[in-house]
Amino acid sequence: MILTANGVDLYVEVHGAGDPVLLLHGWPDSADLWRDVIPALTAAGYQVIAPDQRGFGRSSRPADVASYKIANAVADVAAVLDAVGAPTAHVVGHDWAWATAMYLPDRTRTLTAVSVPHPGVPDTPRQREMAWYTLFFQFTEIAEATLQYDDWAALRELSPGYKGIDSAIANLSRPGALTATLNWYRANLAPRMPGPRRELPPVKAPTLGIWSDGDRYLDGARMRASAELIQAPWRYAEISGATHWIPLDAPEELSGLILDWLAGPPAS
Repeated sequence: MILTANGVDLYVEVHGAGDPVLLLHGWPDSADLWRDVIPALTAAGYQVIAPDQRGFGRSSRPADVASYKIANAVADVAAVLDAVGAPTAHVVGHDWAWATAMYLPDRTRTLTAVSVPHPGVPDTPRQREMAWYTLFFQFTEIAEATLQYDDWAALRELSPGYKGIDSAIANLSRPGALTATLNWYRANLAPRMPGPRRELPPVKAPTLGIWSDGDRYLDGARMRASAELIQAPWRYAEISGATHWIPLDAPEELSGLILDWLAGPPAS
């Protein structure tokens, strides 16, 4: 379906019936990231809601950087839940899943954080090395030109083993799409002067953190440290042999972990 809300058109896939599960992708993906996870969730009796977030896939691509601030991502999530008649949902995903749990606590039944740790966990030296690309993405036009040059050679080099690369390139090749997706980083991760860490709302939903030992971009120590910032039951699981794109590399194992977590009751 196409949902018009907050000044954008959002492409949203809705599958099955039952308790709602909201799947939120990261960069450079779309709802298609979850294609091998959705069948297991619907077969278990859940309604699955998977949007293309603004700037990605088949959704609108606003031109201004400010359109991609976290507040707009959260507003889009609320609009999606409203559109499908879901007062609350189990939330599964990457960066924006954490934002949903923090800023929409009354609508988040449980959180399953895939790969990405709580944003309030301090960086480790290893994380600073692994996340070099987030600084590169700040260079408007240069980042775009570099990633696209020579049949997207830099993107292919940046994401070895990424099974969704062809689909991602097709989506990023849409007019304005690459800049739109990079604007998420420019709106929320631009360099700033040193100072105290930003205060974030607490996460009060029972939370499962899942990390894979083949992740080239995120330090698993930070996912494990996320437990200290959760004001609810917490569980950690690690998937061996998968890259950063767990839903594509280990969909059966990921689906099993999610279903076990949702079956609850969550244990601390």
